[in-house]
Amino acid sequence: MKKLLLTGSNGQLGRALNKEYAKDDVEIINTDVAEGEGIYALDITDVEAVNDFVMKTKPDVIINCAAHTNVDACETQWDLAYKINAIGARNLSIAAEKADAKLIHISTDYVFEGNCPDPLTEFDKTGPISAYGKTKFEGENFVKEFSSKHFILRTAWLYGDGKNFVKTMLKLAESHDTITVVSDQFGSPTSASELARMVHFLEPTESYGTYHATCEGQCSWADFAVEIFKKAGKNTTVKYVTTEEYNSPAKRPAYSVLDNYMLRLAFGDAFQMADWKDALDEYMKEIL
Repeated sequence: MKKLLLTGSNGQLGRALNKEYAKDDVEIINTDVAEGEGIYALDITDVEAVNDFVMKTKPDVIINCAAHTNVDACETQWDLAYKINAIGARNLSIAAEKADAKLIHISTDYVFEGNCPDPLTEFDKTGPISAYGKTKFEGENFVKEFSSKHFILRTAWLYGDGKNFVKTMLKLAESHDTITVVSDQFGSPTSASELARMVHFLEPTESYGTYHATCEGQCSWADFAVEIFKKAGKNTTVKYVTTEEYNSPAKRPAYSVLDNYMLRLAFGDAFQMADWKDALDEYMKEIL
């Protein structure tokens, strides 16, 4: 029986992956920073702990969903962000190589500067402008350096079972008639379920490399909020503001729409991510 080791299994993607693989004849070894029901505690920043756990469990595939994803907090927590996002990825890569396991590492659109007017392919120049983006980019580099059988999946604006933008907007709508949302940052909202489907598709293959993994289409955060309220039947008004007006601690890419170019190039029509509005429809049906 195939063994899959998940880090960050209590997060949105970790939960989606457990659901995605539920009907497969596989053993899923769930790990997270804290022990829980059916979850082993594993500190990915501890290289000896990672090596010991991987050699003990001998997984065929390691899927790294663990990350310090609080973009603003990363600005003042550089060491912690680097340990989790970069060193953690390095440790898992080293252990995966020793165990001859595949490594699937989840990265982000924030590895790009975000000043290009066109959707970004896997071959476009990176240039992260935030601590989060920089530490995630270093994680990518470690994966490339230490793991010979790796997939790096860059995703964006993820939402699923857990804290996310969709649920935040719906919660705010309960007590606010108007909500202020940034309108000059563009990306592709991506369902954790859709990303889990792509992981499931790529995992059995040997088509290693870097892939962009977002739902199709693009919008601003403000447009995203409008669509959420529309689908939820809310009359909440969205006030469009600029990034400068919103004044967040961390810099964010103005345009980080990812083109799933490698997915099309390698597999043609065999697999496609859903349109972001269709994926949001499915998600809203689940939570409302």
